[in-house]
Amino acid sequence: MPIDYQQIYTQIKEIGAGVKERKRRKEEAQAKARELLAYYDSKLDELRAKVDSARQMDSNTRCASPLAENLASTHPPIEAPAQATLIASDGSQIFPDRHAAQQYYVINVGSIVMKVGSGAAPEVFTDTELRLLDEFDDMFFSDSQVALQRDIAERKKLLEIASNHTGTVIALTEGQLELWGATDPDNDKDFQKSLLDYLNSLKELEKRNVLTSGYVDKPGANWVIRLLEVASAPADLKELKKYHPLLGATDLWLFSQILGRHERSAVFALKAKSAEKYRDTLAIHFFYLNVGDERKPKIARVDVPLWVVENPHALNELHAALIQQCEIMGDVKPFPYLLHRAHEIAVVTHREKEQIDQMLGLAIRNSGGEVGEVSNKQSAKNLPGRTRM
Repeated sequence: MPIDYQQIYTQIKEIGAGVKERKRRKEEAQAKARELLAYYDSKLDELRAKVDSARQMDSNTRCASPLAENLASTHPPIEAPAQATLIASDGSQIFPDRHAAQQYYVINVGSIVMKVGSGAAPEVFTDTELRLLDEFDDMFFSDSQVALQRDIAERKKLLEIASNHTGTVIALTEGQLELWGATDPDNDKDFQKSLLDYLNSLKELEKRNVLTSGYVDKPGANWVIRLLEVASAPADLKELKKYHPLLGATDLWLFSQILGRHERSAVFALKAKSAEKYRDTLAIHFFYLNVGDERKPKIARVDVPLWVVENPHALNELHAALIQQCEIMGDVKPFPYLLHRAHEIAVVTHREKEQIDQMLGLAIRNSGGEVGEVSNKQSAKNLPGRTRM
């Protein structure tokens, strides 16, 4: 049956009726956030102590922690390096589909290298891995496991390419620096092995002095807002995880109010249980960056390891390179050009998946093997005239 638009209309009316109240609550939270930011701006020792206390109270607390810069400090970019090597990698995938005739996954990593100041055209690389999953496999690869392998493949490709270059080398990937994936009991061993591979790649990039970062466009995490909530929490609070007086205010909004054209924020440490595995010089830090201007701020978050933070010149070079890359894409929708190109190279189209299905099926049949059948459910979906979102 089609969507019941009457029900949708009723629900949309209810949403519309609540808009004014939601707006009022959001504005109150935003005003309170600005007050707390101003009050704690330079109280860095006090904030760090509050974060430590909060994490003792609730080990799952996930928030920012200040370093040496005031909370509301801003920093303009330096001039971009005249000569540098910029590398970007992005990954795409075909997830296993238990309803398909053949069980497999594909990871496709696209990479691009630009030598700034050389006049040379960018170099492009593509690495594609296909793995057949059948009754000889002792496990089924979930979407999260495939995504895990994709993220690791991106870093390994950066390391491989970076090994061939000297001088200032800056490595870019889209998304957070922290490896994210399911850590339920069934997948924990696999995740821990993947994490070790990932950390080893990050460590090798550090040894080669490759400025490593994760670029998060339109970030959704509110780690600085959570810091302000933790700072304002009563000392006798019993359940910190339920304390959200700033609900409605976001980091994205907060730094759109602070950062001028192309400015970066203070650098913060990420304090979280999951981030504890990133030890010493690999500890995860981040800053916010306005790749737009004062009139139309466009806020991104940039994740970096501690060793980059501890090298002010490296941090400034990364800042400048990101701004330069965004300017290539223009002021309307600024985004790092090389990350955009890496995505274009990596993306796997529906037509390409169909071709892989045909090639794989043909190879199996020609070798005397058997190709499975599409599930009855999928067969029904494939009937002429059937469409589904």
